[in-house]
Amino acid sequence: MKQTFRIGCAGWAIPAAQRQDFGEGDSVLARYATRFDAVEINSSFYRTHAPAVYARWAASVPATFRFAVKLPRTMTHDARLVGVSTLLSAFVDQSSALGGKLGALLVQLPPSLIWHKAQAGTFFRMLRRRHAGRVACEPRHGSWFTADASSMLAHYGIARVAADPPVAAQGDAPGGSTDWQYWRLHGSPRMYYSGYAEEALRALQRHLAAWPASAERWCIFDNTAHGQAVPNACGCGTRCRDGPGAARGARREAGLPGGSSGRIGSCLRRASALDAIAGRVAETPAGAIECTASRCGLAKDSASR
Repeated sequence: MKQTFRIGCAGWAIPAAQRQDFGEGDSVLARYATRFDAVEINSSFYRTHAPAVYARWAASVPATFRFAVKLPRTMTHDARLVGVSTLLSAFVDQSSALGGKLGALLVQLPPSLIWHKAQAGTFFRMLRRRHAGRVACEPRHGSWFTADASSMLAHYGIARVAADPPVAAQGDAPGGSTDWQYWRLHGSPRMYYSGYAEEALRALQRHLAAWPASAERWCIFDNTAHGQAVPNACGCGTRCRDGPGAARGARREAGLPGGSSGRIGSCLRRASALDAIAGRVAETPAGAIECTASRCGLAKDSASR
């Protein structure tokens, strides 16, 4: 079965160092869309965009391109999901101007927002009356990572975001709806700044490929502060699309027996640690240490990079 990935960034800024990797276009978004097939609109979290703006964005990208749009902070952080009926209606009306290129809505919650069944249920019912498409939720309080909370999200068809670095024990594994998955990679160890090393991207590819091919997987790089998102997404996207056999053996390697569970954070952190070891080995004068590839857990060519 065909592997379905959507790889992109939070925003469509292109660092100068990567501009040669993109095609021509009438705007930065149009150029971005020559390389990626998805983007996360984060500016909607801070300010309102008119329907005409969303329509213009949709017109500048190919038919297969999809947008994820982040809900405004006025609903998630200021009102904390309570009494937001009017705000929610306005936001859904505005973002619906993306038409068929609206891929998902993203609900990112503040770290202090505790899961309360009645409060969350009321909000997601309101959302579902207005929007039948895909919704991802990124909770950032440990109370959202219980069986009851995950069951509620699944009931409303909401995918719980798998995030790196995770905020809870299950924070780096998808939850809620199993129809699709949404990963947000914020950079580790320093959120929004750190890039992911080569070995970490290989581990990420194996992890994404291990999940059932019937479920579309979105992977959004949010480590934009130092321009790491674009090169990381380029590397991840290339690997995810390399060959029909990319997923072969991935379930075993990623620790996903049957594809039913598995967490990405530990894969990325272990891979980054191994890459760092390889770098130190490469910088050490020959003969100063004894470290075989098998002893360090590295590929045979790692120490020569």
